[in-house]
Amino acid sequence: MKLLEPHLKSAIESGAGEASSAPPHAWDTASKPEFFQYYADESLSERTLQRYTGIRDAVLRVLAPGGTRLRVADIGCGAGTQAYLWAESGHDFHGLDVNRPLIELARQRARDAGVEATFEVGSATALPWPNESMDVCLLPELLEHVVEWETCLREAARVLVVGGVLYLSTTNKLCPKQGEFELFMYSWYPAPMKRRYERLATTSQPQLVNHATYPAVNWFSFYGLRTFLEKLGFACMDRFDLAALGEHGTLQRAALRAVRSVPPLRFLAHVATPYTAVLARKLRKV
Repeated sequence: MKLLEPHLKSAIESGAGEASSAPPHAWDTASKPEFFQYYADESLSERTLQRYTGIRDAVLRVLAPGGTRLRVADIGCGAGTQAYLWAESGHDFHGLDVNRPLIELARQRARDAGVEATFEVGSATALPWPNESMDVCLLPELLEHVVEWETCLREAARVLVVGGVLYLSTTNKLCPKQGEFELFMYSWYPAPMKRRYERLATTSQPQLVNHATYPAVNWFSFYGLRTFLEKLGFACMDRFDLAALGEHGTLQRAALRAVRSVPPLRFLAHVATPYTAVLARKLRKV
């Protein structure tokens, strides 16, 4: 394991300071060294860059902004990797995360790279931005960790303009494969058993969740999230709607067309994919 930068190591150990918009006890902004180091390294991996590039490109295909400068909010931004991708496309980037050491790392990296972006420590359930102040809200791998996930989505809807886009990725309870707990087929565990392992992950066995302060406690499906978001005025697309046909071979294009047109096949395709992805466009205020 690499040695942490001294000022970041101090922040991790102390967990000092909270966002001014919430009482000091509202959330834990500290980070365990193992968790911090994992995400500091993973945020620079080629796999992460490819995934975030795909997210940006999917959002831009839907919005088709032309030369418009978009205001992008990354809620749960971690080390701020998406800032570079959106900034290089000429857009304004605003990141927020509850993890203070990762926000400090994001600020440091942005300064070193000469990227203009803002990063704040805060909660996804009380966003610091005004109503209808963002064109894009990104929530990558966030909802599963937020007990009040409904409030999180309502807050994202609040800050989005009508016509804006929300992208989220999270757990998939339909698929037995998952990456949140080091346990085989955990997605399919009954709720009481999941509660037991959640307690173990935050007490005697933190290695079950890679030392995360907030382990996954929510398990979703595209269908359930679509129902909730439609009530907030959104129209939703799943990962199969978002896939660009031109980027696949002949057999893959045929399979994708079949999945899109046959609902039972779409359901089986969701069962076979380890996480849920939703791109939702805000059609109206609610």
